[in-house]
Amino acid sequence: MSVLLNPKDKIEGLARGLAVLEAFSEARPRMAAQQTADCTGLTRTAARRQLLTLTHLGYLATDGKLYWLTSRVLRLAQSFIDSSRLARIVQPYLQRIAQGLQETAYMSVLDGLDVIYIARQGPARSTSTGYGIGERLPAALTAAGLVMLSHLGDDEQTEWIDKYEIKNFTSQTISDKTLLASEIKLPRSQGWAISESQVDINYRGIAVPLLDHKGALHGALSVTISLVHEEREAALKRVLPILRDTANSLRNLI
Repeated sequence: MSVLLNPKDKIEGLARGLAVLEAFSEARPRMAAQQTADCTGLTRTAARRQLLTLTHLGYLATDGKLYWLTSRVLRLAQSFIDSSRLARIVQPYLQRIAQGLQETAYMSVLDGLDVIYIARQGPARSTSTGYGIGERLPAALTAAGLVMLSHLGDDEQTEWIDKYEIKNFTSQTISDKTLLASEIKLPRSQGWAISESQVDINYRGIAVPLLDHKGALHGALSVTISLVHEEREAALKRVLPILRDTANSLRNLI
């Protein structure tokens, strides 16, 4: 839930420091002060001060010119995972899904343009496969992302699509924003989403929304399964009832 902040209560230094940390990415793993300034809208002097402070605190390392993230930033993510009431509630239910389907089950949330997996459970044979806790993927390319995006308002969906940058992971990845807009709207009416060969050519994802008793969206439950041995309709028939029953069981608990 977002909070309306009185401007006099805002700590600008903290906001700027977090903006600097978030500016690092796969495309920008190492940055100098000027590049950091360009990414964050800070002056070069302000960006340099932020970089030096974050280095002193252990969140960045430097060779004197370039800066990069250290593993200390993972403490922030781990603190969320450890303290997340929702992840703790969902975990035993994911275990039931995994045991019932012999597939890896996930709970994820929407964060801007991405989905983040905050809980997972897999059968013994697949403990080393799939997505890890804390992993991010483009929301448009996952069943979980599609089902959560479908619960945004029309204006929010339009704004989201405008911001989204197409990334082609496979030959099947949706690369047309008009088609993507249609894909986003469909899960809201049917109550589930499916995504095939978008991130990995050999896998499909199936997801349902995780709603509370008032109908508010809290995330998505999903499984990722192989395309090789099962047709689409057979997969939906096998997986959807269990996902739906689990989501319904959780409505009064979250």
